[in-house]
Amino acid sequence: MAKRAAPEVNAGSMADIAFLLLIFFLVTTTIETDTGLNRKLPPMDDEQTEPPIIKEKNIFTVLINGKNQLLVEDELMELKDLRKAALEFLDNGGGTGDDACSYCKGKKDPSSSDNPDKAIISLKNERETTYSTYISVQNELVAAYNILRDRRAEELYGMTLAEMEKDYDDVNFQGNKDKLKEKIERIKIEYPQKLSEVQ
Repeated sequence: MAKRAAPEVNAGSMADIAFLLLIFFLVTTTIETDTGLNRKLPPMDDEQTEPPIIKEKNIFTVLINGKNQLLVEDELMELKDLRKAALEFLDNGGGTGDDACSYCKGKKDPSSSDNPDKAIISLKNERETTYSTYISVQNELVAAYNILRDRRAEELYGMTLAEMEKDYDDVNFQGNKDKLKEKIERIKIEYPQKLSEVQ
């Protein structure tokens, strides 16, 4: 009995099909972009400039140790209490004379920050700190700034800073964008985000 030859599979066009599939998936897939923390780095200076003199009471120190515990102003604190503590510090308004804050709603404690322009939050973490804890602390501190900015924007203009920025970014916005930008800048000047990360 004679053996029947097995039919061959024509593989001549397999490379073309694989190439077309590759192009199809490259064109149709979306590539996720990582988003990071929005931070503005200070400009580089060619000259050696003297650092400004900062009063100790205008610095709010936050330390995250290797066990992910918060040490705020040398006292242990839970993450849930950090936002409130930062709000009280930033909006204290304890300054007098040129350092006075007319729009601050804080306790006016002379041992705490003079005004939001002078208040600096200093954040330090250890190498063993987990990334999730670091981000959670960052979120709480930025949220404190956002609350104060939104409150001030509502007092002055009847809408939050987030709503104003959304209107500014909207291409269909009918109002005066230059005037809106001035309002946004005023709020950011009154409550500047001064968040320093210590090495």
